[in-house]
Parts: sequence; structure tokens; C-alpha cells
Amino acid sequence: MVSEKLTVDVVIRKLSALYPNADCTLDWSTPLELLVATILAAQCTDARVNMVTPALFAKYKKPEDYLTVSLQELERDIHSCGTYRMKAKAIQETCRSIVENYGGEVPRTMKDMLTLRGVGRKTASIVLGTAYGIIEGIPIDTHNIRLLRRMGLTRQTEQGKIELDMMIKTPQGDWLKLSHLMVAHGRAVCFARKPNCADCVFAQMCPSSMVLRKQK
Repeated sequence: MVSEKLTVDVVIRKLSALYPNADCTLDWSTPLELLVATILAAQCTDARVNMVTPALFAKYKKPEDYLTVSLQELERDIHSCGTYRMKAKAIQETCRSIVENYGGEVPRTMKDMLTLRGVGRKTASIVLGTAYGIIEGIPIDTHNIRLLRRMGLTRQTEQGKIELDMMIKTPQGDWLKLSHLMVAHGRAVCFARKPNCADCVFAQMCPSSMVLRKQK
């Protein structure tokens, strides 16, 4: 029997107790650094990005700095983060736009953030929420997609539709928190290939956990 209905409120309450320090795991000190790190994190682990960015951020302190080197030099600096050609081009074009259109400052609205090359709603939501405390969206990554669907919190399958669904179901003040908690739980317990349901706080509530138990 399900002892308590699994809702967004329940998930946030229980995971907040488990992961009180859940937050962005990228290392940064300025909005520009966070933006660049988030672009680098696409299809790359945060741990790898954090190994690359100390030297990168020591070399490039302002958006103008990324425009003073050749594309090939920037590619070499970020090579180990994967898809480096695409990322280097995105970083340079984003920095050019920041300089030319936003006075050298990372924009503070979703509308403006989405004009930047290589920046989608997930990246924009992370930067706005984490760097500026401006909550305009929910960063939906692979952990969020996997966990929200497994828990039955959404039936949507597309990233954009999942975000819209969860924005309706979640208080706006918890949008960023929900994303961070999903990432923390996905890394600690609800693994992609084989979730550790036996040690999950939602074992008696999660529909996916109940299905797995019936199959044994």
C-alpha cells in the first residue's frame, strides 16, 4: 500500500532533508564564469568542467578576453570538455553578443539570455537563478527528465513540455531547488541504468519502484 501520495511538495520536502546543500555543482565566481561553465557542461560532467575552468577563468576574465584569441586557441583551452569546436564557437559568439548588445554584462532576463548562442532555457534558468536569484524557469536536465517521469510527477516526454508541466505544479520559489534536488538524488540513488530503489526514501510511494518490486 502507498502510505503517502507522491507529489511535488512531498518530493521537495523529503529530498531537502536528504540533500540540504543541493546546489549548482559547477565552480564559478561571476555570472560570465557560470555561463561559460554551463555551456561547457553540455554532454560533459561537471567534475570535468571544474578541472578545466580554473585555468580558463584565470586567462579569460571578461567577455572581451574570449574575443582576443583565435577560435583554435580557445578550442585547445577547452578541448577535454568534448564537442570543443561547437562550444568554442558558442562561447565566442555569446561573448560578442554580450559585448555588443548588453554592455559587457550577462543579461538578466530569459528573453535576452535566449538570444545568446548556445544558450537554451536550461542554461538560461541555471545562470539567472544561480547567479542573479532570478527564477524564470526550471533547468530540466537528464536527471530531471528521468526522475520526474519515474516518480510519476509528469507524463510529458519532451524537455520543454516537462518544464512547462512542472512550472504549473511547483511553486515558483522552488523551481531551481526542485532541479538541484533531482540532480542530487539522481546521482546518489536513482541511477539511470539501475535505480537503487531499496535505499530510496520514496520506495513505498514511487510507481516505478512498485513496478520493479512486482517484477521480482
